[in-house]
Amino acid sequence: MNTLHAVFHIVAEKNCPLYRQGERLLLSEKTLACPEGKEVCLILVRDMTQLLFRFLQKHPQSLEEYSHEVYNCSGCRGLIKFALLPAEERGTAGAGEGAAASLASRAGSQIDPMLKDIPLLRLLSATECEALLGETREIAVDSGAALIRKGERNLNLYILVSGQLRVEDVGVHLATLRPGEICGEMSYLGADLAVSTVVVTERARVLAVPGDVFGKLLGHNPAVQTFMAQLLALRLRQTNEAKAQAFASCMSGRIDEIAPAELFQIFHMHQKTGVLTLDFSGRSGKVSFRQGCIINAEFGALRNEEAIFKILAERRGLYRFTTGLSPQEMRAAEIGDFMALLMEGVKRVDEEQSRGV
Repeated sequence: MNTLHAVFHIVAEKNCPLYRQGERLLLSEKTLACPEGKEVCLILVRDMTQLLFRFLQKHPQSLEEYSHEVYNCSGCRGLIKFALLPAEERGTAGAGEGAAASLASRAGSQIDPMLKDIPLLRLLSATECEALLGETREIAVDSGAALIRKGERNLNLYILVSGQLRVEDVGVHLATLRPGEICGEMSYLGADLAVSTVVVTERARVLAVPGDVFGKLLGHNPAVQTFMAQLLALRLRQTNEAKAQAFASCMSGRIDEIAPAELFQIFHMHQKTGVLTLDFSGRSGKVSFRQGCIINAEFGALRNEEAIFKILAERRGLYRFTTGLSPQEMRAAEIGDFMALLMEGVKRVDEEQSRGV
């Protein structure tokens, strides 16, 4: 039997946060590979898994009868439509150079020794554990990718096998998750929209458990019910404490909701004293304000004016403003007139955009 090798091209896209028309996806018997430089969409993983089962039911496997079909993803805040490439283009099609997700079910496989120490799975009998793992999908997610996005549909509970995850809400760090812990636990309650964002900080391997599958297990296992009640109480307390601390000590949020230039003006107008730290997908910046005036700025290797100009051009990332400065910073000189710096920075950003930089 020939190995399945299906290459799709995206024929239409509307408000998709990840993929664009013309990009390609590679589906094999075990893997969904995404376009180069793109992260895995877990909603698409679920859709492709269903499509894979449909393809594998045919013996011998032939994709030709599907060549005229157009498929939709289930959609989050956006939507893509995709179709198989013509047979003559599949062999040489460039696809699958981006992030990849394993689509292999764990049904019938031995329990991975790494899974034996996961608190949730220790509550299950051998039969329950095998049945649950038989319904899961193992997914590898690269560092920097979002496993769950606040406000978007999430129908899975995720068990972290390796790596590290960060849970955040509008820029506020709520928790760090390590192997053995779970996230997405609200899905089994029917809350399809995620209430927080979960970002991969170290390349992660997770097991995705469909919410309805976990819900059935929950209804028949009192030990799991107790475990989940305690977990939800802990998560609620952690969230409340993190948000209370953030509110008391600083402002925080996302750059795509308020541009750096607007932030600078707010701190200047209200004569704020403190440090604005920024995280742009691994690149960090820092701007120090004393009574609304800028006294120090850093962005990578850049300093002061040049750092400010580069920060003003950023459009995605997280910010956090913490009040207070060291005695040395309180005595530092301003690096320039605030409005002059801001106007020059905005002018440079406009010029770069007009040149298509």
